[in-house]
Amino acid sequence: MDLQNDKYIIVEIVPTHSNPDKGFIAQLSALKLEGTKLLDRFDYRVNEDLILNEDILNIIYYDKDKFNYVDNKEDILKRFKEWIEDYPLVLLDSTYTLSYLDSIPNSKELVYPYLGLDYTFDVFSKLVDKYKLEPSNYLVDLVYEAIIYEGNKK
Repeated sequence: MDLQNDKYIIVEIVPTHSNPDKGFIAQLSALKLEGTKLLDRFDYRVNEDLILNEDILNIIYYDKDKFNYVDNKEDILKRFKEWIEDYPLVLLDSTYTLSYLDSIPNSKELVYPYLGLDYTFDVFSKLVDKYKLEPSNYLVDLVYEAIIYEGNKK
């Protein structure tokens, strides 16, 4: 895939558990892109009263007014499936994200090889350092900025 020209979606999921049989998607953020042009964004969360894990609530505490909220645990994935069309998905995680998106037939791959990074526990610190980015809670935005930076180097 050519991240500077192709259509694709960058996806970040915050689940309540690493296993979809034991949890659900608490937050899903995604950017729909054509090369480096932002076409649309998807920012959804389940209502906080559905999340019983205090650690997850702390992870998604930020910018409450910038997200769309749903009352049903299945609604985020349902709306996401409608929104993505047939765009390839570029993922930030290879473990739980693949499990949660298993029912989606779109192609899926990790973003880090495109950025010359290995997927490690501290990959976002490395991403921020490599591209001199301001830290952000919006991981999809950090990856988007890195992709723009890569395009500008050429």
